[in-house]
Amino acid sequence: MYLHIQKLINEIATDEPDPGAANALQEGLGGQFGEMRTMMQYLFQSMNFRGDPSSQPYKDLLQAVGTEEISHVELIGTTIARLLDGAPGYTGKPSDPVDKPGAKGATPLSIAKDTGNIHHFLVGAQGALPVDAVGNPWSGSYVYNSGNLVLDLLYNLMLESTGRLQKCRIYEMTDNKAARSTIAYLIVRDQAHENAFAKALESLGVNWGKVLPIPKTNAEAFPEVKKLLDQGLQSVQYTFDAEHASQAAKLYRGASPSGDGTELSTAQMPQGGPPITIAPERREEFAPGLDAELLSLIQATAEIEIEKESS
Repeated sequence: MYLHIQKLINEIATDEPDPGAANALQEGLGGQFGEMRTMMQYLFQSMNFRGDPSSQPYKDLLQAVGTEEISHVELIGTTIARLLDGAPGYTGKPSDPVDKPGAKGATPLSIAKDTGNIHHFLVGAQGALPVDAVGNPWSGSYVYNSGNLVLDLLYNLMLESTGRLQKCRIYEMTDNKAARSTIAYLIVRDQAHENAFAKALESLGVNWGKVLPIPKTNAEAFPEVKKLLDQGLQSVQYTFDAEHASQAAKLYRGASPSGDGTELSTAQMPQGGPPITIAPERREEFAPGLDAELLSLIQATAEIEIEKESS
């Protein structure tokens, strides 16, 4: 079972909308090496896990990382929506007619024709989509679950390494503060997950450093990443286990495989986190939410149903 907290796992910095950056982030969400892939892959590996009781730490580690990836999907999807919401070119007010020209006489959604992904405006009402950066739908065929623990862990290590490499490239594509705050966080957490799978492989006697050398990305050169690395965020893995029964700590401990001089440790869940807020209405998208009359009708209907149930 899963519990949800009305907070994001990391704060999204405030900046101007940027549809181009939003579309680049779509690769990190719905691409072959994106957050939807990692979430589904680790959760399926955990659900399908087989073994005797001594293998419980491996199942728990997969479960923990997969659960964290749900929060990463939430974070990157919310970031994409914020990068699209109120995109430049529309400066209307709630009292304006929906077809009122925007800045310099532009039509309200003119930016959709030549910036980023037009589906963000045509289909998604200025929100994230389950696609990659060129609009290909996310596919369940991305998920690798062989049933062989060593193969799965090797594949997971490669997946995290490739995802981190791509996020470093996305970071270099934009200077938007909102985009970079999320990208930097995911770069560091990808490293934490690399450490998780590398440590698990080492416990199985696999010398992954020779079998699968990971190119150094020098991501610490990015100031937002350096700040998080200095906090040791790359060396802690959350269990998200409400009953403190996870055995993932049996694997995620000792010297970090990253070779950065840190020690690995586990924690139940991240502390703090900014509250999740509801985005404003977007009249130009014909996505105003509930109008007053409809809301009143829903409330009246609910009251009638409550009375029926209590009588």
